[in-house]
Amino acid sequence: MANIVAIVGRPNVGKSTLFNRLTKTRTAIVDSVAGVTRDRIYGKFDWVGRDFSVIDTGGYVRGSDDVFEEEIRKQVEIAIEEANIILFLVDTEQGVTGMDQEVAMLLRKSKKPVILVANKVDNSMRQTQSAEFYSLGLGEIFNISAMNGSGTGELLDEVVKQVPEDVEVEDLDIPKIAIVGRPNAGKSSFINALTGEERNIVTEIAGTTRDSIHTRYNLFGKDFLLVDTAGLRKKTKVHENLEFYSVMRSVRTIENSDVCVLLLDATRGLESQDLSIFSLAEKNKKGIVILVNKWDLVEKETNTAKEYKNKILQRLEPFTDIPIIFVSVLNKQRIFQAVEEAMNVYNRREQRIATSKLNDTMLPIIEGNPPPASKGKYVKIKFVTQLPTRTPSFAFFANLPQYVKEPYKRFIENKLREQFDFTGVPIQVYFRQK
Repeated sequence: MANIVAIVGRPNVGKSTLFNRLTKTRTAIVDSVAGVTRDRIYGKFDWVGRDFSVIDTGGYVRGSDDVFEEEIRKQVEIAIEEANIILFLVDTEQGVTGMDQEVAMLLRKSKKPVILVANKVDNSMRQTQSAEFYSLGLGEIFNISAMNGSGTGELLDEVVKQVPEDVEVEDLDIPKIAIVGRPNAGKSSFINALTGEERNIVTEIAGTTRDSIHTRYNLFGKDFLLVDTAGLRKKTKVHENLEFYSVMRSVRTIENSDVCVLLLDATRGLESQDLSIFSLAEKNKKGIVILVNKWDLVEKETNTAKEYKNKILQRLEPFTDIPIIFVSVLNKQRIFQAVEEAMNVYNRREQRIATSKLNDTMLPIIEGNPPPASKGKYVKIKFVTQLPTRTPSFAFFANLPQYVKEPYKRFIENKLREQFDFTGVPIQVYFRQK
C-alpha cells in the first residue's frame, strides 16, 4: 500500500527543496516554467525500512499573487483527502503570515495527521523565532533546514511514528490491472463494458484502500483484479487543478497494481495530464498498455491510426516499446483485445530468463558492438544475469562499469527488448564491477 506524504504550504517556503532532500534528487527545480511539472511532483523515499511516496504541491501554484491563496486552498483540500500524512511547511525567516493561518485552519479541521515544519532554521536565533508558529495551533514544531538537511532525520522519525504500519490484507495472487487516465477518458465506462452483463461473476473485494475499488474479473479464461480509482468518478465539480488532482488520485491506484491501462481520449490526444500519469507508471516500473478510446469519433483516412500512434510514441520517448490499441468503449470495439494485451504485458513483466540463455544471446551482441573506449580505457563485459527483483532488472558485470555511458545502456536495453520481448514493460539495466 502507498504511504503518501504531501508537502503543503504557501509559495517560496522551501517545499521543492525539501522534496529534493527526501527523494535525493534535483528534479523539483524551483521555477515557474510550464511543462516541467510531470517530473517534479512525485518521488519516493524510504526511512528505517519504510517506503513512502512524496507529493510536492509547489509545482502547481501558478499565476499572480492574488490567486495564490485560492490555489493553495484547493491543493491543501486535495492533499487532506488523498495523503496519509501532511507536512505543513512554514518559513521562519518571514514568520506567520495570513496565508499560513488560513492553511492551518483547514488542516486543524481535517482528521489527517499534520506535522508543522518550520524551515530555514539554520542558527540559534531562528530556533527562537520559530516558536511563534505555536500560534497556528498545530502542536509541536519540527525545526529543519531543507537546504542543508539539519533536522530532517527527526522529522522523518515522526512521519514513521504517525503513519501506522500497513495492515496486511488478503492478497490474491492474481494480476492487478489498474485503469488510469484523466477524468472523462472513459475509465468507468471501460470497466462497465467489461463487467456489465455478467455481474454474477464479479466480486467486490473490500479492505484494499479507501478510494480504490478492486473488482475480480474471471471471464473467458482470464482471472485478474481490475483496480479503479472510485472517487474520481464522483468528483464532477473538480475543474481547476485537474492535472494535480489526477496525479494525486493516480498514485495509490498505480502503486497497488501490476499493469496500468492508460486510457486516452482520441478527440483530445495525449495531454500533459496523460504524460504525468504515464510517468508515474513508468517510475513505478509497472507494465503499461495505452488505449486510445472514442476512436469511433475520429475521421479516418488510410494511415490515420499509424500517424496517431507515431505522434504518441514521439512524446513518450525514450520509452516507446508500448502496445497502443484503438478502442471504442461505447461500441465495445476491441475492449477484449485490450484485456488480452494487458495480460500479455503482465506475463512479460513476470518472465525470468535463464542466465545461460542471457549470456548466450547477449555476449555475442556485446562482442560485435562493445562499449566505446573512454579516456583510453576499454570496457570488457564478461557476464550477465537477471536480478531477483519484482520487475525485470539485469546486471552486466564489467571490468570498468563506470565508463559505460547512457547511450550504450540504451543500446543494451533495446537489444534485450528485441531478443526477449519486453513490450509494455519498463526494464532496468545495471553495470557492475565483476
